[in-house]
Amino acid sequence: MSEEEINKKTAELSLEDKKEEQEDKAKQEEKPVEAEVAKPEEEKKDVTVLENKEEFTVKHPLNSKWTLWYTKPAVDKNESWADLLKPIVSFDTVEEFWGIYHAVPKAVDLPLKSDYHLFRNDIKPEWEDTANAEGGKWSHQFRSKNIDIHEIWTRALLSVIGETIEDDDQTEVNGVVLNVRRNGFKIGLWTKSCDIEKLKPIGTRFKKVLKLSDRDTIEFMKHNNYGDRNAAPLITM
Repeated sequence: MSEEEINKKTAELSLEDKKEEQEDKAKQEEKPVEAEVAKPEEEKKDVTVLENKEEFTVKHPLNSKWTLWYTKPAVDKNESWADLLKPIVSFDTVEEFWGIYHAVPKAVDLPLKSDYHLFRNDIKPEWEDTANAEGGKWSHQFRSKNIDIHEIWTRALLSVIGETIEDDDQTEVNGVVLNVRRNGFKIGLWTKSCDIEKLKPIGTRFKKVLKLSDRDTIEFMKHNNYGDRNAAPLITM
């Protein structure tokens, strides 16, 4: 190969080398710049819904202790009232009430001739109890089969334990009773006195709790008149 040919070939190779360098440089410039990893800021504090575990264990006390009683249907003529009536459980907080409420049978599932009684403190659901002796009860008989007795009984329970059925400065209401009978459900609100001035506003609220219309009536009877079939209600509204 002549000197001239060698120089020509060297020049060509140099040009190719430069071209490759330029292409490599261009490729390098086309590469995406890797995102700079953000440096973590000051470590964040863990966030939790349960900031204070004690909030989930707090109990909300009621103003009074209450006892749920149950009267079972008689299966033997020799069984006395004391044999049939038994306390189920006592409670004095909102949380305990709902636990019991969901654990016991619903009103609609109770057998005929059975009763639920919810009474304040240690008052027994008996006329003879000293707390009931001078009082009486508001009552209404539901004869329609289309009512939601479960909802109505629940409303009655809440109005009693929440003490919204009477004025704030009163403890006139002793308890509430549900009777399951062949001719319908009956709900009674027991009071410790027969003071008409106190009874009327309680009766008005009781009608609303039971979701009664203006055509429906409730009656108040004194306990000491229940043995007398000729006795008239003290109040009808």
